[in-house]
Amino acid sequence: MVGPELPEIAAAADALHGAILQTPILPLTSARWDGILPDCASVTVKLELFQQAGSFKARGVLLAVRALSAEQRAAGVVAASGGNHALAVCWAAKEAGVDALITMPRAVDPARIEGCEALGATVRLYDDMAGAFAAMDAFAQEGRTMLHPFEGPSMTLGAATCGREYHQQAPQIDTFVVPVGGGGLISGMACAIRQLRPDATVIGVEPFGADGLYRSFAAGHPVRLDRVDTIADSLSAPLAMPYSFAVAHAHVDRIVRIEDAEMLRAMEHYQRVLRIMAEPACAASLAAILGPLRDELAGRHVGIIACGSNISLARFSRLMPS
Repeated sequence: MVGPELPEIAAAADALHGAILQTPILPLTSARWDGILPDCASVTVKLELFQQAGSFKARGVLLAVRALSAEQRAAGVVAASGGNHALAVCWAAKEAGVDALITMPRAVDPARIEGCEALGATVRLYDDMAGAFAAMDAFAQEGRTMLHPFEGPSMTLGAATCGREYHQQAPQIDTFVVPVGGGGLISGMACAIRQLRPDATVIGVEPFGADGLYRSFAAGHPVRLDRVDTIADSLSAPLAMPYSFAVAHAHVDRIVRIEDAEMLRAMEHYQRVLRIMAEPACAASLAAILGPLRDELAGRHVGIIACGSNISLARFSRLMPS
């Protein structure tokens, strides 16, 4: 078995109980979805944007922070992130009384910087995500514990608790469509789903401008992108990495890619129909089933995930077509 097995996933879920929310699911059955959704047997969305700190990241981060030694707690933690992981790290670190240093691209939504600082963290800004990752590595060399945004057993295990929870809430789902940043969410969710429902299909979704896992699957090993260019800053990892790649490669059927414009249309649907202000990453699963996957989902019970949404009204307004 590549990745965590069911007893370990169940133990992690028990350990998180009371600190992490069981986020709701919503069948997309309203007549307002008529003419929008593909001809599926059903479409269900898991609203992980209502999770602690605003995204699924809180699951794995809390596991990682709780596993720190006394020496590591004293030295503090460092994380690179476009926002959702950063906020989760700041939230978990504050709960544990641990100092957090966050490295971010300069172009990140200012509301995310303010959110991290409000939770007591120090934020350092860099030209791009690659620079933020390099700075994270440097601070880790100086003694802080790195809480990587997607690589490592804790992040995959935390995401696996989300996959297990989703299956328990909606056991009829036979096709899961999951957003991909670096691979932490899909590696954990797919690992849990593959054990709980071996016949299910798990499909990842990446923007064309940040398709590291798609390219890694094609190459058969983790690759680094020369350039990242997408509005989905939460999906803008510049590389795939060994652990999350190995788990995802073992359990994910394939990766599809979407255009930024498709995410914008999905964001508009979420806002108009559900009154949810979704960031691009949050809308990626919906964009995929309305776009490249549409024709193959007939008769399927489809599960998508609104993975998180820490976006300001100002940025949402700038992104949405007038």
